[in-house]
Amino acid sequence: MRVDCATLPKREFGILLHITSLPGIGAQGGPGPDAYRFIEFLGRCGAAVWQVLPLVPTHACGSPYNGESIHAGNHRLICVQQLFEDGLVSGTVYRAYAEKERAARADPKLHLQVLRHAFQDYRRLSSVHSEDSDGFYAENESWLPDYALYRVLREVNGESPWYQWPEPLRTREPDALARARDRHRRQIEFVEFQQYLFWRQWRQLKRHANAHDIRIMGDIPIFPAYDSAEVWCFPHYFQLDEDGSAVNVAGVPPDYFSASGQRWGNPLYNWQRMQDDGFEWWLQRIRLQLGRFDLLRLDHFRGFESYWSIPAGNEDAKRGSWQSAPGNELFEALQLSHRYLPLIAEDLGQITPAVDRLRRRFKLPGMRVLQFAFDGDANNPHLPHNHEEFGAVYTGTHDNPTTVGWFEGLDAWEQERVYGYLGMPQEAMPWALIRTAMSSVSRLALLPLQDVMGLDDGARMNIPGTGAGNWSWRFDWPDLTDEAEHRLRHLASVYGRM
Repeated sequence: MRVDCATLPKREFGILLHITSLPGIGAQGGPGPDAYRFIEFLGRCGAAVWQVLPLVPTHACGSPYNGESIHAGNHRLICVQQLFEDGLVSGTVYRAYAEKERAARADPKLHLQVLRHAFQDYRRLSSVHSEDSDGFYAENESWLPDYALYRVLREVNGESPWYQWPEPLRTREPDALARARDRHRRQIEFVEFQQYLFWRQWRQLKRHANAHDIRIMGDIPIFPAYDSAEVWCFPHYFQLDEDGSAVNVAGVPPDYFSASGQRWGNPLYNWQRMQDDGFEWWLQRIRLQLGRFDLLRLDHFRGFESYWSIPAGNEDAKRGSWQSAPGNELFEALQLSHRYLPLIAEDLGQITPAVDRLRRRFKLPGMRVLQFAFDGDANNPHLPHNHEEFGAVYTGTHDNPTTVGWFEGLDAWEQERVYGYLGMPQEAMPWALIRTAMSSVSRLALLPLQDVMGLDDGARMNIPGTGAGNWSWRFDWPDLTDEAEHRLRHLASVYGRM
């Protein structure tokens, strides 16, 4: 039976590439000239979707799923060249930055120094952009002042997490917060200004993408980080004790990625309190993100039906228990609040019939990953003959090996099994799997750029359950060949995804 789907109205394809993986002279890619060039590339390929990971300010590990805030943008991604072109820093400042950055590469102090120059000029010439910035501050007043205070207090406390701050600040004693806001007013204004710059650049980039018929898909991690502005500001919405210590934390039991499971460490929600408040915290979160993206991927959708609860004292995720979550009530509230919910559910892992019923009840497209397809028997839902029209198919995700790395890691008999299922194609990996994704009945096919470029596991983005060496991959333009572009456009034409 055909299911109407406003989120995925027709056959399309897109590219998965986090914005930090773009080239450029800074420490990471960002919403600057290389992002605009990438959109032009997507348009020439016939792609319709650019999927990015969360854009949040990250902790030291660099994971976009471990951010200082679920709402803030990563100020380290602000493009200095874009600031110069927009008249927000002088040519002298920009040229000095570019020369030093090319020589030193990835100097965060240098980047911050440029932002301070922009802040000083902005304060002196505030009338030039006041209407635009005032609109931004008004639109984001529900979270921006709290995040700015959190960021400043974290800095003045030696970058220690909020739960290690002095008690009056840790417990948000009103007089202590008022004194801190007064004492650090200028630093708070600077943090707010950085957020304005980031979202100003993001808004310009998104408008450019939409003008080229490219939709941008964002990503919603189900849980905020323990050390985040939101947990500090709303401790009653989380499973914390009176001292602010986590009682139970999030993760997943042993699975494909890890024999000991994954202990993420995020504090779990106090779902009853959220429900008593009409899920206002979630309604605001989705509302803000839908103002920034065209589509949203709901990470770990399974956790909206039930979640793996790990006692905070446990070192790994082996011992825990499944606890129920009010997913039906939450999505009912979201539907009442939003006429249109362009959400895609990341329904990977241990998916029960109850999780599937929740997704189907609210007509949310699910995900299928071809690298998962060749374990088990013919009933494996990731095998192409089991795909649904109402869904998204990936060759792999940011948590997977590259397709080349995955295939090279298989035993010879497993490789033969894969090629046998695919009909013994003449194409080598990764293009045999890319063609399979493009030919799937799923309305949206998403391809990591590493697969389009034919890269091995040296270009892998993340290995779940590990803490070092992730999130740092970046591509170079000379390695993204015209041949890859032409092959994508040909497959999009052949399989009706232009």
